[in-house]
Formats: sequence, C-alpha cells, structure tokens
Amino acid sequence: MRLASPLLLLVAAAGPTCAFKWMNNIKMPTMVDIRNKRVAEQLFGDKKLVVITGTSSGLGRKTARALLRTGKYHVVGAVRDLDKMAVIAEIDEFDKSLFTPMELELNSFESVQKFCDQLTEWKAAKPIDRLICNAAVYQPSLPYAKWSVDGHEQQMQINFLSHFLLISKLLPDLAKAPDPRCILVGSVTGNDNTVGGGGVYPIADLKQLEGLKLGAKNPISMFDGYNFIGAKAYKDSKLCLMMLSNILHDKYNKQTGIAFSSIYPGCIAESPLFREKRPWFRKYFPIFMKFITGGFVGEEEAGMRLFQVAHDPRCAKSGVYWSWNGGPREGRGDVALEQDGQILGGGGAGGGWDSIYENDQSDKVLDTERSAALFKYSTIITGAMWPAANQPKSPCPTLVVVGAMTDFVNAKEEAKRMQPNPGMVGGSTIMGGIGKAADTLVGGTAGRVLRLAQRKLLGEVPDEAKSGSFQTEKGLEASAPKKSRLRRLFSRLRRGRKSSNDAESKLARAQSELETKLATALAAELDGVATNQLAVNEASAERSSIPTEARMLEVLADYNATKTAALVA
Repeated sequence: MRLASPLLLLVAAAGPTCAFKWMNNIKMPTMVDIRNKRVAEQLFGDKKLVVITGTSSGLGRKTARALLRTGKYHVVGAVRDLDKMAVIAEIDEFDKSLFTPMELELNSFESVQKFCDQLTEWKAAKPIDRLICNAAVYQPSLPYAKWSVDGHEQQMQINFLSHFLLISKLLPDLAKAPDPRCILVGSVTGNDNTVGGGGVYPIADLKQLEGLKLGAKNPISMFDGYNFIGAKAYKDSKLCLMMLSNILHDKYNKQTGIAFSSIYPGCIAESPLFREKRPWFRKYFPIFMKFITGGFVGEEEAGMRLFQVAHDPRCAKSGVYWSWNGGPREGRGDVALEQDGQILGGGGAGGGWDSIYENDQSDKVLDTERSAALFKYSTIITGAMWPAANQPKSPCPTLVVVGAMTDFVNAKEEAKRMQPNPGMVGGSTIMGGIGKAADTLVGGTAGRVLRLAQRKLLGEVPDEAKSGSFQTEKGLEASAPKKSRLRRLFSRLRRGRKSSNDAESKLARAQSELETKLATALAAELDGVATNQLAVNEASAERSSIPTEARMLEVLADYNATKTAALVA
C-alpha cells in the first residue's frame, strides 16, 4: 500500500498534460516566497480573490455585493473614483475586511500598469481566482469621438483595449489558482444573430480592421477605419470582447486551466451606462423594455447573473457565451403590469438560477481569422506581453535532460542542412554572401520602385483626411522631394561592388541588366500615370494596360531568371 501513492503519482505524471500541469509551479521556496505566503494567508485565509472592474455603479456594484454576501470571496474593486467607491461601499454595507478598492483609470494604459503592480505587491503570494472585466462606457450622443489619455477613442479603450492589457498582465497569476475564471461582459448588441444585435442600426462590424491596423489613434476613431458613430463604437467594443474570450480560450485554456467566458446578463435599462443619453430616453427606455420588448433586467438580477458565472460550478466551462432565459413572453397586459414586466422575457427578467444556458454566437464572433488579427494588432497597440501558447511540459529531470540533448543534435543537423548549395532558397544566406547581396538589392531597389510607383498612383492625402479632429494632431511628415528620391534610387541602382570573385562579377552583370530594366519600367509607368493614359500607343496598348504592380513583378521575374542563369552558369 505504501507504493500505491508514488505509483499513482507516476502514472498521473506520465498521462495527459493536465495530469502534471500542477507540477510546473514546483520550485524550491525562497525566504521571500515563504514571507509572501504567510502574508497571503493572513490577508485572505481560505477566501477566493476576485478582481472586478467598475464596482462603483451598475452591474459591477451589484455583483460585488452578491459576492461579498457569501463570505467566500475577497473582492478587489478596480475603480476610477475612490471617493465615490467609499460612499457606495458605506451605503451597501460592504464588509471592509473582504473588500479592497484600488484605483484604475481605464482611459490610460499607464494606469493599468500601475494597478497591476499595486495589486501584485498587495496580494503577496495569493493567486487571482476570478478576473471580471465589467467596466464600460457608452457614448452614443456626440457626433465626434472623445479621446483617451493614449489618444484612442474612449469606448474602445475603456471597454476593450485596457481590459485586453489588464488580462495579459494578470494571466500568469490567474493561472496559479486551482479553479481560475476570466469573465468578459459582452452584449447582445455585439452578437448580430439576434434582433437586438442584428436588427437595430448601427450593426457591430469590424470589417477588415483597417483602422486598428493603422493604430486606431487620433484621428482614427473606429476599428473598421470608417467615420465615427458612437453607438457603433460601443457595439464594436462588445464584439471585440466576445471575440477575445474565444481566442483566449483557444490559446490558453488547455495550457493554464483558466475558464474564459463572456456573458450577456440582459438589458439593464436603468443602468448608469445610459448616463450620456438624453433625459427623455432614460425615462422611457426602461418602460419600453419592460412592457413592449420584454428585454428589461434590473441591476439586482443582472448582478446575480454575473455572480452566478463567477460562483456556480457549472460555469467552470470555458469558451462559452452565457445567457439566461427569462420568464415566458405570453401573459402581457394586467399580469405583466402586476409583475412589473418580470415575466416578459425570453432573455429578459425572471427565470431564476437554472435558466442559464450556453447561447449561440454569431459568425462575426466566431471568425477565427479576424479574431487572430484583432489579437495581433491589439497586442501591438497596447504593448501587451502574452505568455507563449505552449502546452505544459513535464518537469521530470530525465525528460529535461533528454530534451536538451535532442535540441542540441537537431540544431547541429539543421546547421549542416543550411549550408549554401544550388537550389537553396530559405533564409537570408542564399549562396552565401552573394545571396545576401541579391536580397539587399531586390529589397532596397525594386521594393522602393514599387513603393514609389504606388505613391504616384494613389496621390497625396487630401486635406480633409488630416483635419476635423477636436484635439491637437500630429502633422503628417512631409514627403521627400520626388526628384531627390529618384536620384537616390538610380544612384543605388548604379552602385556595385567590384570583386575578384567570379560569382560576384556575374552578379554585377545581372545587377546592371536589372538596372536598365527597372529604370525603363519606372520611366514608362510614371509617364503613364502623369498623362493619365492606359496606353502609350496603339501598338503597345495591350501591354501598357497591365497594372503597375504586375509590370513591376514581371520585371522582377525577368531579373530572377537572369540572376539564376548568371549564378548557375
């Protein structure tokens, strides 16, 4: 029987990755580790640690209160206004021993960094058990964008980009918890397979993310790159959050054990989220949602729903978009009035704890390619540092040694395979130094020719595109004089190295031929653009109608053939 436990441990370690994932955190404790562990035990005991953004009002406030009432959680309220939070905590009688407010201004990436540093120092060795990204703003009234500290449209930064950065910084610590969950508050408005999301203009749609790819920074207000619409910016931000939940599930769920999910708690028509709407809207919208659509949900019930996803063992499943079935839609009229609209909503109020279900997600939310692009460019903009999406490795010493030896042998053999030989086209060492010179030639000359021709075809950026912002903007850098660029281009083409090496001499001849072809092609294309003609003359009409880029690629193809012949000869 004494061998049973070690044997089971060995079998578990040799099994699936999840069987030995917990071993990754095994290390020799230091004095600092021991001190931090003691501090964490004194602060939290056996309580789970929950971080919620936006706990001073609305959904976050009610969710924090529900968590605190159980006595099983210590809640960190990440808020912009600590004074307001103190008043709310007093009014709602938050247990101060279980609630800690911390300042977080989601309008600023620097504030996100400071919050994470403060949180890490304060909590010591205690891992984060729940991260709830709830805070949001809705700015549908103005015809122009309001900008964050970092120069991004406020709704996109507060609702999405700053939460994106926050998750990246807290993810490694979240993974240390035994049952970690990361919950992102989505919306029906970001899910266009419903009436609420697909039947009311504007519709959430990131298109090709052209604005995001260009930095989504003042004066670029929308991720899709088109003109600003406040309501659409909000809907797009919720679409981004739901897409983020899915890609985090794909990348990190198996590796870390974190359950990533998004939720729609219902339309909280009386929420402070609508504080920027006009008074008449705030007065009549709740009535409309209660007694006409049946989609109304009160703050208290919505808070219980978000609490459920953080607390209910059934909600430990990852990759899910959680929703709730409200009471039946039939029975309007007197019964609806008596129930204050509570029975009106499939998806509205009512239904209780067991009405939770896994809702369908729209094609846009499930678009993996666009989600990958969203993740990539959001990472660049926010400066987020994500851990490698690798599966956990067994820390067994024997496997570590064998793996190191294997890597060494593989690297040695790969180095042999990368020695210069005819037909090798991988990497930057094609035919040794000759290949490197050829790569430099093509990238530095032909590439510039293509870019110059493209700028000539597209023309200058119009003044309208540079103006219209309500903040000071950085002017576009003036383009260098075209003649100067051409001189530098042809000067580079005329340069060549003299070498006694026969192979380099052949390359020089190929370079000279390339110079002539490129110069001829450039002159023809620029002349065609300047005169706005598709053909130089009838005899060459068919050839001149070929697009500029195709002509350049044709010239490059000729060059490649010339280069190959010169090098092989």
